[in-house]
Amino acid sequence: MKKILSFLLTIVCITAYANPRDIELKEVVNGTYSARNFSGIHPMNDGEHFAKMTSDRKMILSYSFKSGEVTDTIFNIETARGCNFKRIDGYTFSPDEARILIQTQTNHIYRHSFTAEYHIYSRKNNKLQPLSENGPQQQPIFSPDGTMIAFARQNNLFLVKLLFNSSESQVTTDGKFGEIINGLPDWVYEEEFATSRSFEFSADSKVLAYIRYDESKVMNYDMPMYIPTAGESNHEYDDYKKPYSYKYPVAGAQNSTVSVHTFDIKNRVTRKLALPIDSTDYIPRISFTEDPEFLAIVTLNRHQNRMDIFKANPLSGLCKRILREESPEYINETTYQDLTFFKNHFVMQSERDGNNHLYLYTIGGNLVKQLTKGAYDVNGFIGWDEKKNTFYYSSNEGNPTQSAIYKIDAKGKKTRISQREGTNSAIFSKSLKYHINTYQNLTTPPVVTINDSNGKELKTLLDNKELLDRLSNINMGQKELFTFTNSDGVQLYGWMIKPANFDAGKKYPVIMHQYSGPYSQKVKDTWAIGQYGGGLFESYMASNGFIMVCVDGRGTAGRGTKFGKCTYMSLGKYEARDQVEAAKYLGTLPYVDKNNMAIWGWSFGGYTTLMSMSEGTPVFKAGVAIAAPTDWRFYDTVYTERYMRTPKENKEGYDNGSAIVNVNKLHGNLLLIHGTADDNVHFRNMTRYIYALSQAGKQFSTAIYPDSNHSIYYGSKTRQHMFEMITKFFFENLKN
Repeated sequence: MKKILSFLLTIVCITAYANPRDIELKEVVNGTYSARNFSGIHPMNDGEHFAKMTSDRKMILSYSFKSGEVTDTIFNIETARGCNFKRIDGYTFSPDEARILIQTQTNHIYRHSFTAEYHIYSRKNNKLQPLSENGPQQQPIFSPDGTMIAFARQNNLFLVKLLFNSSESQVTTDGKFGEIINGLPDWVYEEEFATSRSFEFSADSKVLAYIRYDESKVMNYDMPMYIPTAGESNHEYDDYKKPYSYKYPVAGAQNSTVSVHTFDIKNRVTRKLALPIDSTDYIPRISFTEDPEFLAIVTLNRHQNRMDIFKANPLSGLCKRILREESPEYINETTYQDLTFFKNHFVMQSERDGNNHLYLYTIGGNLVKQLTKGAYDVNGFIGWDEKKNTFYYSSNEGNPTQSAIYKIDAKGKKTRISQREGTNSAIFSKSLKYHINTYQNLTTPPVVTINDSNGKELKTLLDNKELLDRLSNINMGQKELFTFTNSDGVQLYGWMIKPANFDAGKKYPVIMHQYSGPYSQKVKDTWAIGQYGGGLFESYMASNGFIMVCVDGRGTAGRGTKFGKCTYMSLGKYEARDQVEAAKYLGTLPYVDKNNMAIWGWSFGGYTTLMSMSEGTPVFKAGVAIAAPTDWRFYDTVYTERYMRTPKENKEGYDNGSAIVNVNKLHGNLLLIHGTADDNVHFRNMTRYIYALSQAGKQFSTAIYPDSNHSIYYGSKTRQHMFEMITKFFFENLKN
């Protein structure tokens, strides 16, 4: 009997794998088939080890770079003395790695900001103590000598001295919500300059420098809130919740006034630095160099087409400009976000020759040489081995949909060190002797390996084979990359997912998904394509008889500045035109039903959906726009003015790029989706557009999610509900 049961079970298993089933929408949304990643890697000082938190977030372990094996338990919730929490949200080592800041009870505010309760862990004593008992903290950092920790709380800065019984003192006192912020970015800096902390210790630990944001004259935006939060009572009038109000400067309006200050820790003296900039200029970054008398300050003018780097003395307050970078359009964010300082030099990225490349400067701002050259873009600078004078970086040389890791020596000899074709990213040891490479392509989920500095693979840490085995029982769509040339003679890249049982003799409806925003890139040779990665949502739709497509039009990344910056002053024009042209191209394919095509997108992708359906060529039968900006006059200063300047300077561009202004040209059935608590693309974008639609006599459908932000996650079943609505909309509008 046991043999018979075993035989029958084997037959069932073989039959199951021989007859794959369609993936279910709930499996897509809840992450049933999400790829595993080897994330949270912290290279350690010795260059031979890295730290990583366990998946249950209870321990921090040390691993060997050479073998990939666990060598030590650095922290364990179960054995640490004084531990009263059950999971770790994050951690930071002190410079000498003798102490660790353990992050717990995290509460998110906006995209990058959060408050948390931090604990100081002594590795020597295996003991924890609270960083502060006076309320949650933000962005704590160790001083270089490891004797102090600075942090922010309620718009002010504080200092904890570990050698003085962890005594806490207040550095600033004028911080106030909605008025003054010390050391933390305001909303628009956080969102658009991708920064979360604006304070730094000097190399000798004697000075704390910080940016002060005066947002008292920035306009308020109020968001009504509707859903009672946990712990609130449900009495008769509790439904009248107070709106959330915060500072949000729209295009052309006033920003925060920013200034740089230093705090002399020993003498407790605060100084305002004499930075020679206009009151409307931005300060996206400050960074101390290894010279304690050299605070690097990066500034941008309001148009963001001029970047200056200043050398500031933190005690005298004197500032000297050492470099100026200018562009006819705008300075790309990578130029200042990846600016890296060494003892006597710094490395920066620039698009000055038409592509994004690396440049080496002396610490005084004199150009030594251009490190990389060619018709490709550097994706990121990794590090510099000063002894060998070898630079490591990532680029898309040879194929804009792929990326590889390279090194280049003092003589300009370039060596590709990642071996596989597709998308590669790397985290190097501090000695640059080893690196952890993550490789993936269209059909291969992340494969994580340890490699030496020449790219030789030493050990595989993760291969996602289990995921591939499970997906072998699923009807995954057929993935492929393609190119076509638009009517302006510009080659565009795209990916396509066809049904698993694709029949070239049939005609299929097509749904195009895109983002299209400036310097974004959705068409890559990577597993992480599509809405949920792996093309999982697209495979679900393909199993229901659709072909799913994504095309990166003009204005996106990886193709140099001529391609990327052609949308300057005219957002929406080329993006919409290229999506229409992509649809027209697809309509020429023998297996595409050109009368049943749709487009959808989120955020800028939602905006491009509206603009493409209003471009004047009625190729889209239906569209879904999620959290879409509908007029750039409603969006923030930093992002909008970078690409469009102000509404007064560029009225024609704003009008031409407004979905509201172009509403009369809208063609096709439309579903609008938005969250009422979207702090990024305000709900009024949707309401103003709805009003314009009604006045133009255009019918539409809507889905509004109370208290959801830009990600539309609020509520355990919200995402499932939204995607059920999206798929139902496409089924009803495209399937004959």
